[in-house]
Amino acid sequence: MDTRLPSGNGQVREARRCAVVFKPSGRVIEVPAGTLLLDAARQAGVSIETPCGGYGRCGRCRVLVESGDVARRDTYHLTADEVAQGHALACQTQVQGSLTVFVEPREAISRRYRPQEEARAAQIALPLDGSFICQPSLRKLHVAVEGPSMEDNTNDFDRLGRDLVREYGVPRLRADLPVLRTLAADVRSANWDVTAVVDDEEPQLPQQWEEEMGETGVHMEGPTRLLAVEPGDTTGRALGVAVDIGTTTVVVYLVNTANAQVLDTASAYNAQISCGDDVISRIIYSQRGDGLNHLRKLVTDTINGLLDELAKRNGIELRDIYEMSVAGNTTMTHLFLGLNPKYVREAPYIPTVNLPPAVLAADLGIPIHPQARVKCAPGVGSYVGGDITAGVLSSGMFRTDKLTLFIDVGTNGEIVLGNKEWLITCACSAGPAFEGGGVKDGMRAIPGAVQEVWINSETLEPTCRTIGDLPPQGICGSGLLGALAEMFISGIIDKGGRMRRDLDTPRVRIANNIAEYVLVKAGEQGAKRDIVLTEADINNLLRAKGAIYAGFSVLVRSVGLTMADVEQVMIAGAFGQHIHIEKAIQIGLLPDMPWDRIKYVGNSSALGAYFALVCREARAALQAVARKMTYLELSADNSFMDEYTRALFLPHTDINEFPSVGRLLEQTRQKGTAAVKA
Repeated sequence: MDTRLPSGNGQVREARRCAVVFKPSGRVIEVPAGTLLLDAARQAGVSIETPCGGYGRCGRCRVLVESGDVARRDTYHLTADEVAQGHALACQTQVQGSLTVFVEPREAISRRYRPQEEARAAQIALPLDGSFICQPSLRKLHVAVEGPSMEDNTNDFDRLGRDLVREYGVPRLRADLPVLRTLAADVRSANWDVTAVVDDEEPQLPQQWEEEMGETGVHMEGPTRLLAVEPGDTTGRALGVAVDIGTTTVVVYLVNTANAQVLDTASAYNAQISCGDDVISRIIYSQRGDGLNHLRKLVTDTINGLLDELAKRNGIELRDIYEMSVAGNTTMTHLFLGLNPKYVREAPYIPTVNLPPAVLAADLGIPIHPQARVKCAPGVGSYVGGDITAGVLSSGMFRTDKLTLFIDVGTNGEIVLGNKEWLITCACSAGPAFEGGGVKDGMRAIPGAVQEVWINSETLEPTCRTIGDLPPQGICGSGLLGALAEMFISGIIDKGGRMRRDLDTPRVRIANNIAEYVLVKAGEQGAKRDIVLTEADINNLLRAKGAIYAGFSVLVRSVGLTMADVEQVMIAGAFGQHIHIEKAIQIGLLPDMPWDRIKYVGNSSALGAYFALVCREARAALQAVARKMTYLELSADNSFMDEYTRALFLPHTDINEFPSVGRLLEQTRQKGTAAVKA
């Protein structure tokens, strides 16, 4: 930031420096007058969450200025009394003098999974339906090299390569300068009994898959890169990591690629959350000053923290990890690699690259072996990235005969339709509502969040269950979905999401001219305050579910089919794990079909990265899947807004698209009529 200001006579003067003290952390930073409080906090290492990316739209970055002068750009989210008390939005407030600022401790961005449970979930049997075998590109090859002599003065590198060709058929061995610098000492200190750590750079698609997927062309076998030389026989363990970079959560699998065993896993919230809940907010943030580098560092720090955790827990050195396989959406991949994502959100929506090259871990600031390659899954377009191609791979969708609808429900709703013969894909902006964003009492799925809701249709009294059976603190995505369905079926809200004001229940009330339903009263189940769902919250949820339903409706119709033609639905993503299928159908989030045709496929992105790590053929298939997908840009499809408008009702404008919900509503109506007569 340029701290110079123009003076009255046209000369340039230095901006006045102001000390800002943040409580309760006690951290102090000195910044030029005119600096945003949000920027001062970040420079001081004080975390203030800005779900909207720091543009004043959400009002979540509220702080209390206890002393000192500030200038407020905007007070839209604050009352006059709150401004008088010193409340301010950090993203809309400039430092004008020395300050003392209190930042309310908020929900921690921290680890939330129990590693061993996640590891067991990831421990999948290979091969999967006969598709994948353990054949990693990262290999360890033990060889007893014949030492040099006066009769055989072959150089060390060619000598090693000669024996690798003879014993393992390794073609075209190559090495980078750092490896060559230590090679002579490495082989001699091991008395020429060594294990070569190699990486087969070019994956090959099996001929059978080429025929099934319509792939043609010659697939040349590429060079084998020498990464390191280890003394003795260490072939029993070749460590790699599979990483899923989600918008909300980062997951890392520690894998022994020698036998495809998942040794352990760890996960954490993506620290980029502090700069915005969704990809659009983060793209906007990346264009502010050093924003791109800051976002890159945040996600790198998140990954490195998880790597440190795994290393300590398993007694390994990070430099013993020789490969990293990464899957993430297009924006997350760009930010991880430090690529400018600006044009991802600007028409005609073009990413810098869909198939990033393998990159040295050292060049990305990842402290595994410096020669380790980081290999990112290929994307398809601006809003369909490597997480989706990895999901299509791991779910087996790319080789099935069944017409399949693959849906990843998150801040973006990514959708794929097809089978082994063809694939078409699109993405729609669902927003953060199903992850608790934009909802008054919304929160992420952590202990204390309401995750299940039932409402008695006669008394209209709710029953709620929280994660960990702890006192309720707010409502997470699955709880919001359940509450919306229960309120609709019980008649608390109509199909447009409006609450009925004539109900005989204190649970429905008016606060600040907005109707709300009290899910949990203060004191119930140990709750410290009322937890409510407002009409404004419901509108946000309707827009989110409407975007997703409209997305796959347009996708299906674009190829001349109907939802009745779809033979199975696969739901991916962290939120999908907790979706109650019946309630998702009741609100119109999922198509109305037999439940046994809808299945959850887990964290398919992480599993896809895992398969690419342990199987060269799977990595080749990832590239083939990406090439095979046709990308439909919904913003250029005139029918999307029509479908979206029709889907902004419960379950839909046309109840004939949801016959099971129609029958349920009729049964509920008849029960109510019978109760009135009785």
